[in-house]
Amino acid sequence: QVQLVESGGGLVQAGGSVRLSCAASGRTFSSYGMGWFRRAPGKEREFVAGISWGGSSTRYADSVKGRFTISRDNAKNSLYLQMNSLKPEDTAVYYCAADHEIVIRTIPDDYEYWGQGTQVTVSS
Repeated sequence: QVQLVESGGGLVQAGGSVRLSCAASGRTFSSYGMGWFRRAPGKEREFVAGISWGGSSTRYADSVKGRFTISRDNAKNSLYLQMNSLKPEDTAVYYCAADHEIVIRTIPDDYEYWGQGTQVTVSS
């Protein structure tokens, strides 16, 4: 079992920045690929970014490429998402998730463990 807890969400103006954190506990954090997903009102959960076990590989949704950066600190059992140049369409509940596979996957159902989510609201 892996327990995940997100933090860092809030209200921010368009063009601003937010850094999300995800604290992991339980089984060995470094054994899991990690992802950030989001769910906007009235929409399905979508992939935002993913990172490999050791952090050497990352993958981003086209909609956030160049604006968001995913990173991890295995010594601190933590995952991060730096979000810059935020847009109103980035408004969503953001979730971190853990996946035992070595490749970075983008389908929510492939991920085994989920946090409870943190709300990010971008005002125009």
